Amino acid sequence: MLSLPPGIKVLTAAAMRDAEAEAMAGGVSALALMERAAAAAVAAILVHCPAPRALVLCGPGNNGGDGYGIAAGLRARGVDVEVAAYGKPGKGAAAIMAERWGRPALDLADARPAPLIVDALFGTGLARSLPTEIETVLARLAGHGQVVAIDIASGIDADHGTALSPPLVPNLTVTFGAAKRGHVQSDGAQAVGRLVVADIGLPPISSEVSLGCRPLLRPLPGDVHKYARGHVLVIENDDPHGGAARLSALAALKSGAGLVTLVGPANPPAALALMQRDDDEAERLLLDPRTSVIVLGPGLPDTPRTQAWLFRLLPDEIPLVLDAGALSQVTPQTLSEAAAPLVLTPHEGEFVRLFGPIEGDRIDAVLAASKAAGAIVLLKGPQTIVAAPWGEVRVNTHASPYLASAGSGDVLAGLVAGLIAQGLNGFDAAVIAAWLHGEAGQRGGPGLIADDLPALMPAILKSL
Repeated sequence: MLSLPPGIKVLTAAAMRDAEAEAMAGGVSALALMERAAAAAVAAILVHCPAPRALVLCGPGNNGGDGYGIAAGLRARGVDVEVAAYGKPGKGAAAIMAERWGRPALDLADARPAPLIVDALFGTGLARSLPTEIETVLARLAGHGQVVAIDIASGIDADHGTALSPPLVPNLTVTFGAAKRGHVQSDGAQAVGRLVVADIGLPPISSEVSLGCRPLLRPLPGDVHKYARGHVLVIENDDPHGGAARLSALAALKSGAGLVTLVGPANPPAALALMQRDDDEAERLLLDPRTSVIVLGPGLPDTPRTQAWLFRLLPDEIPLVLDAGALSQVTPQTLSEAAAPLVLTPHEGEFVRLFGPIEGDRIDAVLAASKAAGAIVLLKGPQTIVAAPWGEVRVNTHASPYLASAGSGDVLAGLVAGLIAQGLNGFDAAVIAAWLHGEAGQRGGPGLIADDLPALMPAILKSL
């Protein structure tokens, strides 16, 4: 049985400032926070991006103050460090850190490439494009050495991830206390590299948004039987050439469901372990309390049969995973009136068709859709976002570009159903399925096709 551990919190820039203010109100000085941030960044750099020589780019604010502290910390550990500055902090903790550096800083325009470049120019407070002279320097340094961004890459909006200016794309981002929304959205998600979230002693952070994470696997009890592990129905296309539903069925079976039944014509089964029933026989299975969850949509066209199944299942109480063809035949109002607990797994095109254009913040858009539909909504993509009507959101960044292959989404729907069958609620099942899906993509690598994904599941589950 899989379970979902707590994830790293994801905050807006304003919420992060509130957390820092709360720490200072509790007696922690701004200087102490900056010292902790610099020490944590140095530790992460030495682990992930060690180099004999470093260039630290420092801005005029608190991000620059972190940079001066990092420069001093690297120097103390034997790194040959040069600082290039855009202005100089004039007051507060940042000014103290700059004074502690104790050496002249180059003008930013004179910055010289190094094996390690630390971007401590502008952090989460940036609200406009960078000055042209900074853009010019960053463009000149791009491609020279490893890059570490402090808090967030300069030029990236910390809330929406929009590139206000072209960033110096980092290999590593060291941020503090919590991840920021800009790390997992839009351009920012492509300008983060490895993300390290360092603890600097802030009070417990409250946020309904967090990162997906590696699930935990508990051993099965010795007396378990197949129905205790759940029964999944997958409604298959009545066209004998369709394979999408079979991918879903195999994924549900390989994720640990005890029994999976394809509902449709008696085609040769995709696996001998899969059951096959026609529509009339499936009607009887709906009355069986051992039927745990149903997948509807993969490979299904807009036909009277599809519509009949959809409007037969929505008023029922059996959990329902809706994907692909089923999503094109419903509205938010139809979904909100359903009795069945729902998980929707749209890609962006399906999401826009159902809920309208995504404007601004993707996290907010998926959460609003979830509340409108009264359903768990999983928006597929490089950063898969899962939202629940009660306000909880998980963002999965554990993905692979090799999942951009026909049928990959059908496998994901099957994984969600297989986990629900084993007793997980829809939200946890969707979050864990997204992680497993991403792990399969990473393990499969180049040449991966959707048919390969279910077969990777046993080894992935065994490794947890």
